[in-house]
Amino acid sequence: MQTPRRTNAIASRSQSMAQAQQYALPVLFSLFGVIMGSWAGRIPSMAERVHVSHSALSMVLLCGGLGAVLSYPVSSRMMASLGARKTMLFAGLALLGVLIAIGVAPTVPLLMLAVLSLGITASTFDVAINSSATEREKRTGKSELSKLHGLGCAGGLAGATLGSLMASLHIAPGTHFMMLAAPLAVALYFAYSLLDADEVGQKVEKKSFSLPRGPLLFLGAIGFLGSMAEGSIADWSGVFLKEHFGASDGLAPLALSAFSVMMLMARLVGDKLKTRYGARPLVTSGSMLGAAGLFFAVLSPNAYLALAGFAVAGLGLALVFPFVFSAAGAQGPAALAGVASMAYSGSLMGPPVIGAIAQGMGMQVAIAYVGGLAALIAFVASRSRMLK
Repeated sequence: MQTPRRTNAIASRSQSMAQAQQYALPVLFSLFGVIMGSWAGRIPSMAERVHVSHSALSMVLLCGGLGAVLSYPVSSRMMASLGARKTMLFAGLALLGVLIAIGVAPTVPLLMLAVLSLGITASTFDVAINSSATEREKRTGKSELSKLHGLGCAGGLAGATLGSLMASLHIAPGTHFMMLAAPLAVALYFAYSLLDADEVGQKVEKKSFSLPRGPLLFLGAIGFLGSMAEGSIADWSGVFLKEHFGASDGLAPLALSAFSVMMLMARLVGDKLKTRYGARPLVTSGSMLGAAGLFFAVLSPNAYLALAGFAVAGLGLALVFPFVFSAAGAQGPAALAGVASMAYSGSLMGPPVIGAIAQGMGMQVAIAYVGGLAALIAFVASRSRMLK
């Protein structure tokens, strides 16, 4: 028979464990952001190290998008056999190993192979953590995916800032990534140990690629367009300021900073807004606001007003990915993996499409095209029954 003191101690430990478990997913999303931000922040250094041309660099970056598209059989089968918890551990450790491989790759072909592996491991890890988050949303009835994506965005900014600092200290990408991998692996295992996700896998179709069907196709289309828009702004907003307004090297990158900071702020309050207004009105109206911000940037008379336009675009587009992933994840890991694969294919197509438009018709038309993508997101979202 247990004494009251022993019963209270057990209850206290259970409560402490439950409180600790709440931090597992925030740590995982932040960790993912740090990894991807660190990789993005060192791209110039890695390109210089292997003496890659601009055209070859675009092919290297496309390998990441291609890997994300091809990740479906990996993510779906790992989720089926291992469950989300073990999938995120194995995919996360593999992602850290791939990050080091990218940093030390001595030739362009090996760099392309490493970046292809980055796309596969990163999207598999992303599917696993989003699946765990959506399962917790269903279990608790509480929306939290927007906040978690906001923490991922914050981690990305931290990783990019750290990358800039390492570059200024002339620390090689390989050394930087090795220094980063050990503490991040410890954080990954700590979060994995605390996570209360189900270990049981879920049966999925054994296909090399799954195109969402029916109502899920609308979610996939929104994700595809959102990925194209976000990736295009990340790659081309600074180039637009520099070429169109003659912005300095210090001012031009602030376009992406303004976009990212406002996106972060919006995601931190997105869950409360979803509870009050619903996902579909927020994605629809937000995408229209994003389109307006991009058109404002295109028509701005100077770079400073254009920065405001990109900030508004970040505010408007912030909730697209969290709510699409939440709606897809509610249908199960297989649906989430299929929608994620379609969404990530937008990152594969975005850079060359915008580059071709910029080459043929100028950067103003290219950014206006991204504004058109945002407006199209609003149109598709208004007809999606799964965004609730």
